[in-house]
Amino acid sequence: MTVPGKELLFLALGGSGEIGMNANLYGCDGKWIMLDLGVTFGTHDYPGIDIIMPDLEFIEDRKKDLLGIILTHGHEDHIGALPYLAADLGVPLYANRFTAGLIAHKLAEEGLEKEVKIHTVDIDAEFQLGPFGIRLMPLAHSILEMSAAVIDTPYGRVFHTGDWKLDADPVLGTPSSAAALTAIGDEGVDVLVCDSTNAFNAEASGSEGGLHDGLLKAVGEARGRVIVTTFASNAARLATLGRVAVETGRTLCVAGRSLDRILGVARAAGYLKDFPPTVDFDEAMRLPRDKLMVIATGGQGEARAALGRMASDGHQIKLQAGDTVIFSSKQIPGNEVAIGRIMNQLAAKDVLTVTEKQAHIHVSGHPGQPELAALYGWLRPKLVLPVHGEIRHMHEQARFALEQGVPGMLVQENGDLCRLSPGPVKIVERVHAGRLILDGDVILPAEGETINERRKIALHGHITVAAIFSKKRFVESSVSYRGVPVEDEREAFIDEMREAVQKTATGPAKERDRLREAVRLAVRRVATDWTGKKPIVDVMLVDI
Repeated sequence: MTVPGKELLFLALGGSGEIGMNANLYGCDGKWIMLDLGVTFGTHDYPGIDIIMPDLEFIEDRKKDLLGIILTHGHEDHIGALPYLAADLGVPLYANRFTAGLIAHKLAEEGLEKEVKIHTVDIDAEFQLGPFGIRLMPLAHSILEMSAAVIDTPYGRVFHTGDWKLDADPVLGTPSSAAALTAIGDEGVDVLVCDSTNAFNAEASGSEGGLHDGLLKAVGEARGRVIVTTFASNAARLATLGRVAVETGRTLCVAGRSLDRILGVARAAGYLKDFPPTVDFDEAMRLPRDKLMVIATGGQGEARAALGRMASDGHQIKLQAGDTVIFSSKQIPGNEVAIGRIMNQLAAKDVLTVTEKQAHIHVSGHPGQPELAALYGWLRPKLVLPVHGEIRHMHEQARFALEQGVPGMLVQENGDLCRLSPGPVKIVERVHAGRLILDGDVILPAEGETINERRKIALHGHITVAAIFSKKRFVESSVSYRGVPVEDEREAFIDEMREAVQKTATGPAKERDRLREAVRLAVRRVATDWTGKKPIVDVMLVDI
């Protein structure tokens, strides 16, 4: 299916079957629009990789028909891939003021501010892109200016939530009211494309404004320096922490580049005007210990972030026994070990830690079941299409939607091309939807030769062999290795590998490629006999 016909299509290239890396396409009357273009972050499965992005091959092959990219909000899993992939698509971006400010910073860091056009629109803007009518509707989330998108087409209406929650006291911003959402439902919603992150949660996510008392108590009871770590993008949380610092008589210091960026963009967009003045690290260290509060990045265990460097004594802010670190954040699945490592470092210093398990100091930015039920009731969609979740989250939302009386549901994954209308909603085709990695400054396939070789090296180690010949006669060899588990008998191990090289190279004459492979296999057999491993063996045949 090369070009969408008189129909409405949906295709997730990221974010369905996983949490993160969101990239969603809608197709209609020969044209496409994209909602969000984010990243996810590297795990142990991708050694040496920090950033993973969606493979956009499908839409790159059709980019002449792509009209633009609409960004729902400024979290990395929704905008993080723009500096690496947007310029090649060659289409404008549409984002509200705060989100556009974050994107502009990211593009400037890559020198792309003149190559990618950003249209800054109101948080509740209405505009037309070809056959797509777009209406943005602000919803609450753990970042400023999250805009859901109502997408009107000749073949039906979609309500695409982005990330959201219900919050009667969001601290900053004004989300759409129940009446405004009900009015959309009165117009008719054919498909609700909805966040599934907290579909298993029987309780509502909780209000951002409700955290003030818990944070005030946690900071007020602390006796030494206080470090509070939270998601840098949560400007509402920063506003509450600024208020708590004033109320507890503590001077505020901010540690972390991403925090500085969020504060700057939020102020430029008209928020955080009452945020208290901050001091630099040198002045912070001169203050009495019980008069300082530091907001720091690193609550997910990032070793190079501010909190990680404080825990390992690599930061200007120093911690000692009796200080307190407050984790005003949730552990993202996969980060438990890294967070635990930092907590252990803090405990070794007799630094106290406070988490959401001990005090009411964090709420989620995603809807639990009561919020999902409320949205279904207001919008009254004919069908729910879950996104933004692992398979289990999306299936649970689909089950819950039917239980709540929604007439239909469709569970899809990245690469499932879905026809939303006309006719029954169904998956009509399976298309390529892979992953890309950012390796240094190079973008590569996530399952390509480079990363597969790196995995093998990490698992088994690497051996380099140089077999030296003079006048086609073997003279000697040189062998070295890295990561192969032989430590106490290195010389004996190398000698045996060199003997294997000599025996192979002085045997019956072989064509060079066959000789190289024979040497490789001979050396690997020695390594396997010694270690049980099958290391990567590179062989050079050198003529002198």
